Amino acid sequence: MFGSKNDKSNSNGTPVSPNVSNSIVEGTSIKGDISASNDIRIDGILIGKLDCKGRVIIGQQGKIDGEITCINAIIEGTFTGTLDVKELLTVKETGVINGDVSCDKLFIQTGAVFNTTCVMSGQKLKPLVQKENTHKVAN
Repeated sequence: MFGSKNDKSNSNGTPVSPNVSNSIVEGTSIKGDISASNDIRIDGILIGKLDCKGRVIIGQQGKIDGEITCINAIIEGTFTGTLDVKELLTVKETGVINGDVSCDKLFIQTGAVFNTTCVMSGQKLKPLVQKENTHKVAN
C-alpha cells in the first residue's frame, strides 16, 4: 500500500531498504546468533555469532565475544574471537581485537590493540613478465 514497485524485498517478501541499519544499543546484552542483511552497529554486548551482509561497527562501548562474518568492519570497542572480513577491516585507536582475523585489507590506527593471528588475502598482482626481444639484428 505504501511501498513503491521499486522497493526491494527479502526471500520472505518483507521489504528491505538499502539505507536501513540495525543497532544494538549500550545496556543491551545478547547471547545467541544474529543474521543481518544490512549494516549493524553494536554498542552493547553480544556473545555469539554475527553474520552480516554489510558493515559491522562495534562502538566504543560495544563488546563482542564470538564469531563475525561480514563485508566491512569498523572496530572502536572490543572483539574477542574469529573475525572474517571480506573487504576492509578498520581498527580505530580505541579498538581492541583478540583472536583470529581474516581480511582483504587492513587499516589500524595508532593506539589500537591488535593481538591476533591475521591472514590477509589482499589484491592479486599480476607477475611482471619480461618481453622477449622480438627484433633481430641482421648481420
